[in-house]
Amino acid sequence: MPGRTIIRGGLVITASDELHADVLIEDGRITALAASGTSAAEAWTADRTIDATGKYVIPRGVDAHTHMELPFGGTFASDTFETGTRAAAWGGTTTIVDFAVQSVGHTLREGLDAWHAKAEGNCAIDYGFHMIVSDVNQDTLKEMDLLVEEGVTSFKQFMAYPGVFYSDDGQILRAMQRSAENGGLIMMHAENGIAIDVLVEQALARGETDPRYHGEVRKALLEAEATHRAIKLAQVAGAPLYVVHVSAMEAVAELARARDEGLNVFGETCPQYLFLSTDNLAEPDFEGSKYVCSTPLRPKEHQAKLWQGLRTNDLQVVSTDHCPFCFVGQKELGRGDFSKIPNGLPGVENRMDLLHQAVVDGHITRRRWIEIACATPARMFGMYPKKGTIAPGADADVVIYDPNAEQIVSAETHHMNVDYSAYEGKRLTGRVETVLSRGELVITEREYTGHAGHGAYTPRSTCQYLN
Repeated sequence: MPGRTIIRGGLVITASDELHADVLIEDGRITALAASGTSAAEAWTADRTIDATGKYVIPRGVDAHTHMELPFGGTFASDTFETGTRAAAWGGTTTIVDFAVQSVGHTLREGLDAWHAKAEGNCAIDYGFHMIVSDVNQDTLKEMDLLVEEGVTSFKQFMAYPGVFYSDDGQILRAMQRSAENGGLIMMHAENGIAIDVLVEQALARGETDPRYHGEVRKALLEAEATHRAIKLAQVAGAPLYVVHVSAMEAVAELARARDEGLNVFGETCPQYLFLSTDNLAEPDFEGSKYVCSTPLRPKEHQAKLWQGLRTNDLQVVSTDHCPFCFVGQKELGRGDFSKIPNGLPGVENRMDLLHQAVVDGHITRRRWIEIACATPARMFGMYPKKGTIAPGADADVVIYDPNAEQIVSAETHHMNVDYSAYEGKRLTGRVETVLSRGELVITEREYTGHAGHGAYTPRSTCQYLN
């Protein structure tokens, strides 16, 4: 790796500032910024100079919600850590936080070790882990303390998927009480899974088997009810709460109310809820199965409330919940029974570009784009300012972004290991041109120059937003 790199002439955009500046990188870190054309910047010398004239210079994205190689529904997510992190790099993301899974009857440590084994030596970009807690008991609670100490500082629980990941209210409360003590952050999949299973059974008994019924049985009201319940349990425990993949306007309202009360409650949404809808689930010839995920896609009228939540900061983060399953041979497992369709969409490569399109369309500002995709997830999960900004001392995770380039999203040209795109044919303005991860070129003028094993495991501190 060259010792010194200069990025000249670009518009540097962070969550707080925009400045035409040159960026000096040494030994994998950003060491200085200086206004372009000034004597200070002109005096710099380097082994490598990158011309960013007419381009944006932005922090690499932090995708805080991915599922590489996740076992689910009798199959596995189709992206490995190698293919998934390479695709993330193509899309302008240099850090992912994936979910290690505790299986019922096993320890947190066993799950974490298994995920370390999957990822180590295979990642093109840096990575960390959350821990899915599926089996709350006294030993698990003690392990949570140990994991926080070693940099796994967030724990996901599920109010959905009875018999797989589900925790009841008592288990959730115990885990929240523990996180209140050890500084961890509880991440919640907020859907009333017990009630949803009743509705699934009733729909199938009526012969309603097509993919669109996946959205109809997973009611928005049951997302809102679970969100409300999770908030109240967190309030009882005195613990912070982060609600993942918020899709329904009624759930946004619950988060807004809690935040108005001054509670440490945070919300994440995903591009699929901002750009797709139940119209996709209803596509004919089983094509709707491509869009089956949980929480499900909602009717289009929910999108405006999600964008509003992002503008008002009632939603703080956009992650992907990247969990791809191929249409052929995987999504098809649910032909004749929507409940057997593996839940999940591909998206780790599309997030930064889709959110830039939201800037072009006037939904958010450029700085808010960087805030919700880079800076806030880094702060939320204890990686800022090492990740998520362009400032002296930060890792040199930098994207040269062409805001005027046009592209058409397609499975034919994407790099995710999946046989379809959820955004097939969508025209976007803006595209990643060059990507540096800790100063090393991973994408160089639209060519992949990275390698598996460059990505380093990143231990995390605790949430940086807590009162």
